[in-house]
Amino acid sequence: MMSSLPNTVLITGATGFIGSHIARLYLEKGHSVSVLHRADSGYGMLADVADRITWHVGDILDIPSLEAAIDRGQANGPLDVIHAAAIVSFVPKDRDWMEKVNVEGTANVVNVCLQLGVRKLGYVSSVASLGKPVAKGEKNGGPILITEELKWEESPMNSNYAKTKYRAELEVWRGVAEGLNAVMVNPTVVLGAGDWTRSSLQLIKYVYDERPFYTDGLVGYVDVLDVADSLYRLMQSAITGERYILNGGTIPYRSLLEQIADALGKRSPSVRVPPLLTRVLWPIEALRSWLTGKAPLITRETARSASSHYWPDGQRIGQATGFQYRPLSDTLRRVARAFQTPKNDA
Repeated sequence: MMSSLPNTVLITGATGFIGSHIARLYLEKGHSVSVLHRADSGYGMLADVADRITWHVGDILDIPSLEAAIDRGQANGPLDVIHAAAIVSFVPKDRDWMEKVNVEGTANVVNVCLQLGVRKLGYVSSVASLGKPVAKGEKNGGPILITEELKWEESPMNSNYAKTKYRAELEVWRGVAEGLNAVMVNPTVVLGAGDWTRSSLQLIKYVYDERPFYTDGLVGYVDVLDVADSLYRLMQSAITGERYILNGGTIPYRSLLEQIADALGKRSPSVRVPPLLTRVLWPIEALRSWLTGKAPLITRETARSASSHYWPDGQRIGQATGFQYRPLSDTLRRVARAFQTPKNDA
């Protein structure tokens, strides 16, 4: 059953890609939206609706500011908190910063939610937090299935980002054990309109620039609107203490790049890069990065990921809430339109 409460939600990470779409959906549904943001972050992807939002300057690493934002958010009744703030990086030098923000920051959010008695916490995790087992299945000719019941195991396939998201989830589970109502979503590669130079959206820019290379790996994808919609449904439901993989489908990287190219009217990548070559390229990129000070185009972690064969099962969310994923073709048409019209927030 869907709940009519609460009227107010506080969102961390709302100026970013996923968080901004969550904020827009809550506004669309008639909720009062508050946002915790750093003083130097501006309004980000919410500039056009900034006057409809209550802005709290603070940081998840600054506990007093987090407490103040949640306390003020509760002034008019029960409060939900959506925690979408995180650092996503596959560059080795960012490991400690990810540990600080992703793990310590999440622990702070959980602790303050418990302390001040929020109605419910929604955490935007990642499918990476479930881990990637050693690829025994690939030897038998098939991809490895990833489900919510998968137990974390140490593996060279787990990135530093994955490790921090796993430990962040442990903080949420601790909160649940201490009485916090909480749900988590674990999206795969998220597609939508946003900053084309960051995270998964670099795929769009890569294809637009007609780069020629593709790898043999599989990729799971989900529309950012589906991430927002599914989390909203979970927050309005009686469900607590659960996590859900969000994956609209899994296809070869080449197929995704071809479909993006078709939507953009561009030439699709046609040169296969075998796994052995990716293992040769990343050390060269690391050296170039060290010499120039620029972020590497490929790292050990991204090279492994691009050639891996994992199949995330995203069907459980539908069974729990009746949610259905958008077709990839619809997503890519919207993404292409937004990319070709930079100010489009579709």
